[in-house]
Amino acid sequence: MRVLVADDDVISRKLVTTHLQKWGHDVLAVDNGTDAEEALRLNPDVRLAVLDWMMPGKDGVEVCSSIKQQTGRLFTYVLMLTAKTQKEDLVTALDAGADDYVIKPFDAAELKARVRAGERIICLESNLQAKIVQLEQALAHVKQLQGIIPICAWCKRIRSDRDFWSSVEEYFTEHSDAEFTHGICPECRQRQATEMKKHRTGSRVEFQRV
Repeated sequence: MRVLVADDDVISRKLVTTHLQKWGHDVLAVDNGTDAEEALRLNPDVRLAVLDWMMPGKDGVEVCSSIKQQTGRLFTYVLMLTAKTQKEDLVTALDAGADDYVIKPFDAAELKARVRAGERIICLESNLQAKIVQLEQALAHVKQLQGIIPICAWCKRIRSDRDFWSSVEEYFTEHSDAEFTHGICPECRQRQATEMKKHRTGSRVEFQRV
């Protein structure tokens, strides 16, 4: 997974970057909020962002809010990295759209656990989006027939809105995306076999008379 790390503290940024790389991630590292926004714009494949709260330019909360307001962007999991521990500060970060947070100075094991939690959320969201796309594609190929369909009780033809009578195949071809293949059911097969047998027997009797 490609991860953005934005932190103006050199040591903290290098530590986070080193850990993420050790855990198998491709890391983009910047030292301010303005560059973080630009990196996200240029790299739409970034799915997880670790943002320091206090940074030059735009702070982490502003960058987080900007990410979450981008309607055309894939879901990006935001992990706030902050030395602020007051409840009102954490509420501010969460209200801005942060998905989780880690208190500085951070513990590597805790950071790894929270990153893994983010990976699971991203994976679930990606699978959900894939299912939604599949459903939309399926619905795009379906036309629904609703309401009362007038059908002749004798010949089984259907009356259209223009008061024309057409076969079942013609009607459904016009009003849906269904395709027809023809076969014969067991009852009709038996009936046809009986009729053919009668026809052959009748032909032999007629031939003998002649």
